[in-house]
Amino acid sequence: METRGKIIAVQPVQTGEGKNGTWKKQDYVIEYEQNTQYPRKMMFNLWGDKIDQYNITEGQSLKVSFDIDCREYNGRWYNDIRAWKVEPDEDAPAGDGFVPAANLSPSAPSIAPSDESSDLPF
Repeated sequence: METRGKIIAVQPVQTGEGKNGTWKKQDYVIEYEQNTQYPRKMMFNLWGDKIDQYNITEGQSLKVSFDIDCREYNGRWYNDIRAWKVEPDEDAPAGDGFVPAANLSPSAPSIAPSDESSDLPF
């Protein structure tokens, strides 16, 4: 699935220990139906190296590709919206806060993938 919108919140990185070792996760809130009376929002997450790879900041207009999954824990069910690809929204209006990678200074954030040799979504 895919959505386009503006990042309105970046949550702190969460870390922990699991059966496969240390993990880290970060949640982001995207506002995706911006031109309506009641804009819609969705929280999605990135796991592991993708957090640093995409370096998402508040105010960016992005196109986010994601999968929705559900899991059960102690008799309760939880949805998980996990992004597997994030890229600039080329169709966003000008002045939306996104700076193309070609115009970045060395200290500015970038969302371009750091390893383009891999086409795997994880």
